[in-house]
Amino acid sequence: MVHSSLLGQLTADATRDKIQHLAVGAVIQFNGKVLLLQQPSDDFMGGFRDLPRGTVEPHEGIDQALIRAVKMETGLDVTRIVHYLGDFDYESGSGEKIRQFNFTVDVASPEPIVLHEHDAYTWTALVEEPPVTDAVRRILAHYQERVSGR
Repeated sequence: MVHSSLLGQLTADATRDKIQHLAVGAVIQFNGKVLLLQQPSDDFMGGFRDLPRGTVEPHEGIDQALIRAVKMETGLDVTRIVHYLGDFDYESGSGEKIRQFNFTVDVASPEPIVLHEHDAYTWTALVEEPPVTDAVRRILAHYQERVSGR
């Protein structure tokens, strides 16, 4: 389980690094596969697959944002934030610095998945190389290392 002191340290580090916005991403697994959402073709990074993710609102903690984002993007209910998998920085379309914190989460049930902002979803075995960004690929590799105990 992720400790609240870690979440506070992540936020403090982002402030120190002059990050303008925080985001969260979730690795959700079921039967050895992870859930990936397909970005709409007309969206920023259109056509790529991505983790369920969202921004951290000013009144939220990282954990609250993660639970809310998973619910909004998939309809799934997070029951536990399991592990911190790392972060990556990127620049938004408007040029703002964003840091995305990524975690493995458990959900009450892997279905039904209800999409509001994405074209499709897939449960993907990580033996294949899904069409994700390099940053998400690194997070998924870290997840695989954790799962395999390396």
